Amino acid sequence: MRRPKTLLALSLAASAFAFGVWTVSADAGAPQKPTPLATAPLTAANGQIVAMRRLSESQYRSAITDIFGPDITVAGRFEPVVRPVGELIASGSSDAAISPAGLEQFDAMARVIAAQTFNEAHRSQFSDCTPADASAADVACASRILAPLGRYLFRRPLTTEEQAFYVKLAGSGAGPTKSFYKGIELALAAMLTSPNFLYIIETAEPDPANPGELRLDNYSRATRLAMTLWNTTPNDMLLDAAAAGSLTDQAKLESIANRMTQSPRMEAGVRAFFADMLKFEKFDEMAKDPVIYPYFNQDVLKALPEQMLRTISDHLLTRNGDYRDLFTTRRTFMTRALGGIYQVRVPVSDGWVPYEFSPADDRAGLLGQAGFLALYSHSGRSSPTLRGRAIRELMMCQPVPNPPGNVNFTAVQDTENKAMPTARIRLSAHNSDPVCAACHKITDPPGLSLEKFDGIGKYRAAENGAQIDINGALGSAKFSGGAGLGQAMNASGATTQCVASRALEYTTGRVVSDEALVQSTEKAFAAKGYGIRSLFFQVMTSPQNWRVPKSAPVGATRVSLNR
Repeated sequence: MRRPKTLLALSLAASAFAFGVWTVSADAGAPQKPTPLATAPLTAANGQIVAMRRLSESQYRSAITDIFGPDITVAGRFEPVVRPVGELIASGSSDAAISPAGLEQFDAMARVIAAQTFNEAHRSQFSDCTPADASAADVACASRILAPLGRYLFRRPLTTEEQAFYVKLAGSGAGPTKSFYKGIELALAAMLTSPNFLYIIETAEPDPANPGELRLDNYSRATRLAMTLWNTTPNDMLLDAAAAGSLTDQAKLESIANRMTQSPRMEAGVRAFFADMLKFEKFDEMAKDPVIYPYFNQDVLKALPEQMLRTISDHLLTRNGDYRDLFTTRRTFMTRALGGIYQVRVPVSDGWVPYEFSPADDRAGLLGQAGFLALYSHSGRSSPTLRGRAIRELMMCQPVPNPPGNVNFTAVQDTENKAMPTARIRLSAHNSDPVCAACHKITDPPGLSLEKFDGIGKYRAAENGAQIDINGALGSAKFSGGAGLGQAMNASGATTQCVASRALEYTTGRVVSDEALVQSTEKAFAAKGYGIRSLFFQVMTSPQNWRVPKSAPVGATRVSLNR
């Protein structure tokens, strides 16, 4: 629907207030093209701003659902956050700006959300007052509606200035539309495009235990707890605890963190963490040659990441399993669509059913699942190198250099060469170049153990008529096949140290360079049987993780739009 020009001008003015980077001029009510300015200061409502991270798409959607209800539709395209090399998207979100096109998308989504929230079917849920005149502004009623919504959206109480602005904006919108609720819609849409909603803004206060240093304040702690453990915005319990100052009390913090890690909502946080750690955004780009892989289709593509996440959640949360056993478990879940890939019969036509691979099957743990095997393959062939690199980098936090720009891939790509029928033979020829060999010695030995699974993870005994050699190695450990690789991963201390390091990075939004902190976190993880709940409880309750690093930018943070 086309909005009145005056209302469009007000909406642009609201964005100007929210971001501080837009100017608007109007001629007879018609807005001119917004002019982006380079930067503008963003002031903190509490303490000093020490970090900003853009909400992920899943955090945005979860927040909208939790605040407004599951029947409110979020429709639109999210500008992606770029993943830094070797890091999590959670770290990249600290540097993620919003382009003008991205802001327009957020504005469009905000208007749709606001319109649904205050339509006749929903408005009573968010209005504890009735305007004196539904066709005009009502300052008192608008304030009573917007103040609690602002507390949820900004994850803290609105300042006096903010509340006055949004109430005034609601009144300005009510005039030309002759509707109190249209004015409220405009104010809510402006809140939804504010950096106070779109960014997780962390503020700090003096640390009484460490004079001269800073620690995150209560509202920043509430947000970090909710976003990390539940992948959503803080609820009333956390906001009330922040208001009471409970989250800077160690005993009360531990009590709250324990309740949160034991909650069923922890599953959403675990799913989001592993989706980031395992680069699940790559599923959006994955394509397979339909001639080579006729079993691959959109139903399979949709099921692959979900199977991995269901396996992770079931093992780590439902069964309270040891993280190391995630590489050896044979329990998973199956759908009819995946049955063709795994060559198993699924009795139901719709939905997920538990499934356990037999001991004779070479599939074990996450690395034996089609999602991992397909994601780290090419469109028309498997890749021991891609799989081995993913194992090293994602599961063991061991970076592998990129290949030189002048590498000749002809030999390894020639899958129909009968003289070199298997990937192992082709890679041996390819690796005759000493420049390539150094990296391939790291990636190929574990990756070759998975070669009996093709580019979509389907089992095969031979390639081009030649038997496949699945002997592999991981450091000094020698083994055969996927099950052997799973056992080697289970026994490797690098896997548990890696997930501990990633948990710290995911929580704080920055790579943790303090080796002593990583080691102490991993030690506590081990002491509790490598349970994922205990790992995140340790991360969320360690006083060191609430301190502001001395290198962190303290003071006024500046928000900019890409141009």
